[in-house]
Amino acid sequence: MASNKREQLLATALQLFYREGYHGTGIDRILAESGVAKMTLYKHFKSKDELILAALQLQHEQLGARMQAALAGLAPREAILATFDGLQQLLGEADFCGCLFLHATAEFHDRAHPIHRQAAAHKRALLEHFRRALQALGATDTDALAAQLQFLFEGALSMAHVYGPGDQARQARAAAVRLLQAAGH
Repeated sequence: MASNKREQLLATALQLFYREGYHGTGIDRILAESGVAKMTLYKHFKSKDELILAALQLQHEQLGARMQAALAGLAPREAILATFDGLQQLLGEADFCGCLFLHATAEFHDRAHPIHRQAAAHKRALLEHFRRALQALGATDTDALAAQLQFLFEGALSMAHVYGPGDQARQARAAAVRLLQAAGH
């Protein structure tokens, strides 16, 4: 039962952090919406920062599992392009509010802060996904090409947040096709 309360706290915190920000969401609000007692919260998390770190880790794991399932069995080129298709699906969700990890880096701008570092690690995992797929394709200069693909992905995500979701990921996918073609893939 205790782990259910922990999961309940994390799920509520994730929703609130995503919609209202980390600094804009107080512990009392998380407690009220989750129906969990303050003592229970502090039994599982020593501080709000620890709760934020756990929420980011959970989101990272969930997105990673979702991505692995979506890309399972795809050839490397198709896996790269399917990443943009997955982003387009995310943009189409009714509650789209941008990127939880970019929000974290904006609110915790000190790069040495553990929350900023954890969000940056999530972004590095996406870069590594592109790098591995490009290596499997036999691409040359995989570091530069992986970074360019990530710029397209992150740019589409950011612009969807700024302007409202639309075809940003489809447009980024089209640019990714051109990049891959220019690289001979």
